[in-house]
Amino acid sequence: MSAKVYELMIIGGGPAGYNAAERASEAGLDTVLFEARALGGVCLNEGCIPTKTLLYSAKIFDHAVHGAPYGVTFDGAKIDHPFIIDRKDRVVKTLTGGVGAALRAHKVEVVNAFAKITGRGAAGFEIEADGKKYTGRRLLVCSGSEAALPPIPGLRESVASGFGLTNREILALREVPARLAVIGGGVIGMEMASYFNSIGTEVTVLEMLDHVGGPTDPEIAGILKKNYEKRGVKFMLGARVTSVGTASVTCEYEGKTVEVPCDKVLIAIGRRAVSSGFGLENIGVLCERGAIVTDGRGRTNVAGVWAAGDVNGKSMLAHTAYREGEAAVRDMLGQRDEVSYDSIPSVIYTQPEVASVGLTAAAAKARGIEVIEKTVTMNMSGRYLAENEKGDGVIKLVVGREHKNLLGVHVIGGYASEIIYGCALMVERQMRLSEIEKYVFPHPTVCEVIREACYSIR
Repeated sequence: MSAKVYELMIIGGGPAGYNAAERASEAGLDTVLFEARALGGVCLNEGCIPTKTLLYSAKIFDHAVHGAPYGVTFDGAKIDHPFIIDRKDRVVKTLTGGVGAALRAHKVEVVNAFAKITGRGAAGFEIEADGKKYTGRRLLVCSGSEAALPPIPGLRESVASGFGLTNREILALREVPARLAVIGGGVIGMEMASYFNSIGTEVTVLEMLDHVGGPTDPEIAGILKKNYEKRGVKFMLGARVTSVGTASVTCEYEGKTVEVPCDKVLIAIGRRAVSSGFGLENIGVLCERGAIVTDGRGRTNVAGVWAAGDVNGKSMLAHTAYREGEAAVRDMLGQRDEVSYDSIPSVIYTQPEVASVGLTAAAAKARGIEVIEKTVTMNMSGRYLAENEKGDGVIKLVVGREHKNLLGVHVIGGYASEIIYGCALMVERQMRLSEIEKYVFPHPTVCEVIREACYSIR
């Protein structure tokens, strides 16, 4: 065993891990990071970045094909899916290479090997990786998540055969399936349904709930579904998948057993924390329902051990992971910092985009908070009207009835992913409408509808 004792050992090189490593090194902590696969985690390799690369190509194609309402016609537009996949790979390689370069610049030692926690000795926590042993005074676990595969008959066999795909496999798929069944209408399911619908695949979304978009505001989710129904996507809401075959998916739908023929099936039911198989039990870290239990600073039940990112099961978003890793490092340094989970924005990168931050009216009611809801059409924005023929985008504000403070913002329409950042700041501060009204929004922009919405609430 090396005599060296690190100030911090990090398991996992995704957004939580690599960002925390950089912050820790900047603060003077001698840091080693373990990553068994590629730096960048799910986000850079098989999640956020690859999907956005595909979706942007689809957006350009849609603009070319559907430009007539704007006075633009283009004959002969076609999609080159293998080229798009190759471009996606180049983008991913560039970004993951950038992460590696940044870690080297910060003098973070990177060990590209599976890390196993073996115990805790007098000098600190002990890890074994690639036949070598490492010791560190602190431990940050950022082991991430993986696609959930529930015990549906035939599901795992379908993945093994290549008929069933998780988010990892579908982003490497070079052939365009004629028919795609998507199990799950959440973020991953809707984004992939959007892409394959744009490039000509017949898409059917099977969702067990009575709405798409997961925890998205019901009105916003309804508008999203309506937009994709117009584009030809079929939705089977309230459908319970009972089996996956070799060329179809079977479900219980509207009181009947229905078989949905398809060439590929995407399993987008959700993700689960990766918290087993690397020795957490050897140091007594507490897990509940498969996720590491942490407080707002990332601390676990074991002194000297923190966890950040998807592994804590709180908010499986890359930007949450960044923030959690930073909060954990600051806590290690004795700087009080807590993550405010009520002001974390979320985005679905469909066309139109969906973005939310803060509470829905239902969530506020569950907390005993009386609210006012106000939905305003984006057509109040000159820019939105100019760029969206027959657009149905809206911005919904959820406002505390007593103090007229902003508790939630829910958006569907162009630029939603960019607008939501400013809304997150307002929600974090629980700004009163009277404060927001005094801010100057640039004109013409879509975001100025927020100011109009504030004036409409009295």
